[in-house]
Amino acid sequence: MARNALIYGLDIETDTTIDGLDPRVASVLTVALSLPGHDEVFSGPEPQLLTDLDHRLRTLAPGVLATWNGGAFDLPFLASRAQEHGIRLGLRLELDPRMKLRGNPLPGHEGAYRGAWFGHQHLDAYRLYRSDVGPLLRVSCSLKSIARLVGLSTIEVDRTRIHDLSHEALHAYAASDARLARVLTERRLPSAVRHVDRLAAPVVAQAPRPPTSTGPATRRPRQPVLSTN
Repeated sequence: MARNALIYGLDIETDTTIDGLDPRVASVLTVALSLPGHDEVFSGPEPQLLTDLDHRLRTLAPGVLATWNGGAFDLPFLASRAQEHGIRLGLRLELDPRMKLRGNPLPGHEGAYRGAWFGHQHLDAYRLYRSDVGPLLRVSCSLKSIARLVGLSTIEVDRTRIHDLSHEALHAYAASDARLARVLTERRLPSAVRHVDRLAAPVVAQAPRPPTSTGPATRRPRQPVLSTN
């Protein structure tokens, strides 16, 4: 990652009608990409949303996708939903058992991932800030808390009722979170360079769909485990 790398913010919002934290039952309602200068929001039928997002990322100049806790939530959620529809994405994920989670793993997954999408590297800004700002200032490392701490405006909603938001409100909320992830990452350059994901292999073979069982999973060594390409 170059010190002047392009940073793209990415954020997803999921259907909270049943359980918005479980990709086995909840769909992706909206994905926002924040580019330098403007934001883009993808919505509509989930298969088309995923296809449009993948196409857009393939056409963008290589950069760094900045998420907030995306290695544990956004990226594996998107991968699971794509596999549900039989859609191949340019997303590659590697499970890293060394990455600590805030809570339980995403249902159907064993832990957090390092990732890449086509020519874009991935950086989880949550881990970037948690590693130094959180312990130093003893503040919550939620996206909104860190954003407010540095003077950025935020949009607040009831995250348990995302499905009740209007089309316009949902788009504004997702775009705001993607933009915050991008801006917070840009503010930490060039030190953010060391937090960019580094995958063990440049290409990851097609992997089977994540298990649907909720039983205990067998821990495996760090290796490529998920790909939709």
